[in-house]
Amino acid sequence: MTTQLAIRVSDEQMAAIDRLVPEVHGTRTELIRRAVELYLYRLECERDSQRYAELPLTADELSISSAVNWASAPAW
Repeated sequence: MTTQLAIRVSDEQMAAIDRLVPEVHGTRTELIRRAVELYLYRLECERDSQRYAELPLTADELSISSAVNWASAPAW
């Protein structure tokens, strides 16, 4: 299912969209959908970064030489 949105953008933003659409995307809709997708991804990354800053990994979790870290790894 999809939801239709109606948004307002400045004349400058619309001009930029119209310049970029033929170069990069097939339609205005595709460009705007991709922009929203990338913005949401950025917000998720920033949220994850904040979580790591609040609770950093331990030295053991960061160590690739720790036997504990590799104990559950498959023995391909």
